[in-house]
Amino acid sequence: MPPRSRPRTGPRRQPADAAAQRLLTDAHVSPNGRHRAAAFFDLDKTLMAGSSGIFFARAAYETGMISRGRLARDAYENLRFRLRGSTDERADDVRRRVGRMIAGARVRDLQRLSPRVLAGVLPRLYPQMLARAYAHQDAGVPIYIITAASQEMADLLAHVLAFDGGLGSRSEVVDGRYTGRPAGPFNYREGKVISMRELAEREDIDLQASYAYSDSESDLPMLRAVGNPVVVNPDSELRRIALAQGWEILHLDRLGRRLKVLAALGAGAALASLGKAVRERGSPPATGLRAVAPASRSTPARRAVRRG
Repeated sequence: MPPRSRPRTGPRRQPADAAAQRLLTDAHVSPNGRHRAAAFFDLDKTLMAGSSGIFFARAAYETGMISRGRLARDAYENLRFRLRGSTDERADDVRRRVGRMIAGARVRDLQRLSPRVLAGVLPRLYPQMLARAYAHQDAGVPIYIITAASQEMADLLAHVLAFDGGLGSRSEVVDGRYTGRPAGPFNYREGKVISMRELAEREDIDLQASYAYSDSESDLPMLRAVGNPVVVNPDSELRRIALAQGWEILHLDRLGRRLKVLAALGAGAALASLGKAVRERGSPPATGLRAVAPASRSTPARRAVRRG
């Protein structure tokens, strides 16, 4: 009779990121003993690959809110964002455009897009970043999503991912419909710091003992507002600053590397084709007759042919 296996004493836990474990060995209580730390995670290109906005755009297209052309432009902007990062001009343009798009829409109708949006966002999350977030949380440090996307998106993902909360950009609602006007500061650049400070005041959080994770130069105010900044998939300017400051840098997005490999393979194939064309051009033209081998050396086979 085969031996019985030992029953498990508890759920098997996956080990968290080793660097996250090292971070969590530090104390998270301020010298005055009253405040606690928190960890703030940007969403796009930090917690997830690419932008969450493209999945909202797809859901909006599928329900007739935007055109196919607008969806194609949004897809191009998402690719550009992953490769080069954000700019202030594009961020402002997206906010104005989304405001116009949702003006007059019922809050309930946009809430019904949530399953479609989540179906796109959840597979794009970085497991390494979730491991970091949960390591913070298990050490008693509350974790928050902080994003320029809507407050509704921040709340939704915070709930699904079991974060302690979300900080996003708020839109005005009157009688159950969006007006298209903002209901507070845009959660971008200094706007994120305003949200963080308001939360810190409410929850008795010490920002100098806290952590912030982001990918973009536009989030420098957020990163500098905490004592432990970490950059993830940084754009070129943020990478330069992070190296100068000695901040930790994480590289998780492989899209740029894949495109470089594909470009190299494409260039190699092109060079091979060019070399083949040059060789064929340099060879003597075919005349339809069998080529005669040079008689520089007589072999038994050739002597046999001549005797025959």
